[in-house]
Amino acid sequence: MAKIGKKYEASAKLVDKPTYTLAEAMPLVKKAAYAKFDETVEVAMRLGVDPKHADQMVRGTVVLPHGLGKSKRVIVIASGDKVREGREAGAEESGGDDIVQKIQGGWLDFDAVVATPDMMKSVGRLGKVLGPRGLMPNPKTGTVTTDVEKAVREVKAGKVEFRVDKTGIIHCPVGKVSFAAEKLAENAGTLISSVIKAKPASAKGRYVRSIVISSTMGPGLPIDLASVEPA
Repeated sequence: MAKIGKKYEASAKLVDKPTYTLAEAMPLVKKAAYAKFDETVEVAMRLGVDPKHADQMVRGTVVLPHGLGKSKRVIVIASGDKVREGREAGAEESGGDDIVQKIQGGWLDFDAVVATPDMMKSVGRLGKVLGPRGLMPNPKTGTVTTDVEKAVREVKAGKVEFRVDKTGIIHCPVGKVSFAAEKLAENAGTLISSVIKAKPASAKGRYVRSIVISSTMGPGLPIDLASVEPA
């Protein structure tokens, strides 16, 4: 553990300003990452909302301009022609009740599920399995839809879901340390703008309280809010 402590300490010393713009932060996030694997870069936004109230729940999806560095494994649960549409759009598996049964049997080798509305009765039986893993299809995030092709392509292109947790914080990945700093900054900027646009009408006072960017193992860099909020 001491070894990791020393490496982290050395990284933490690189953070020498109270706040950074996204353009300043990303080269530093890359420099401060010291793990042997390709660390994920994550944005944490603390919001002035109370998620206990349904009208203050902040959630949505955004397609990051440069994706997340790995293509997601998408499955489709549909009927009729939509099964073929899912396959043609690039889904790893596309089917109906046979897929539902496969998941009930313990199969979970996928990152996202797209379903057509007519199949939600069957998909509903998977709530206990998919729900806790954040894999349950939802009309709000565009994963319950009749436009199967568009949904599959968007997920594959780097569509991410954001959702405020019970402490009022959104955690969301925006790429890998191996990405160019400019691409990470663009991805982060796109995510932050989407969260700002998703501000509930009932949220009072300051909406974005703080933004911190870090890699999986690296120190957090506080972002200058004035540099990312619309004028």
